[in-house]
Amino acid sequence: MAIVELRFSALPEHVRTARLVAAAVARRAGVDEAVLDEVRLAVGEACSRAVGLHVLHGVESPVRVALIEEEKKFSIEVGDATPTAATAAHGSAGSGATSPAPAGSADDEEAEGEMGLAVISGLVDDVEVTADENGGLIRMSWPVTPEPVLP
Repeated sequence: MAIVELRFSALPEHVRTARLVAAAVARRAGVDEAVLDEVRLAVGEACSRAVGLHVLHGVESPVRVALIEEEKKFSIEVGDATPTAATAAHGSAGSGATSPAPAGSADDEEAEGEMGLAVISGLVDDVEVTADENGGLIRMSWPVTPEPVLP
């Protein structure tokens, strides 16, 4: 199993770099050429979401991306370090201690993040979203085309 790890500051301009690296590693891993655009778009959405969460919550730690090549699949994990992602992703219903957010703030960012997750789910058949006190993780996987065996 080969792993490529990226860590980048939560700046929107670094998302493009993550997309390009992900597409190059996916191609090398044997992901079908017809799917590479989906890989690029899904990584872009996941990284943009992580960057947005970091900016919204003032998190200084880097966004994490792991590109994992396995025998029959290629996986990408995009992680953020926003502990509140767990409550934002799963809702904090029943807390009763919510205060109204100013217009154009967290509610808009949360809605944008949910839209990003919807886009990712539409692009990737095998996607898993988890969140805990350490942050959130989006894990996406694609099948790998085995290299032909030459006689």
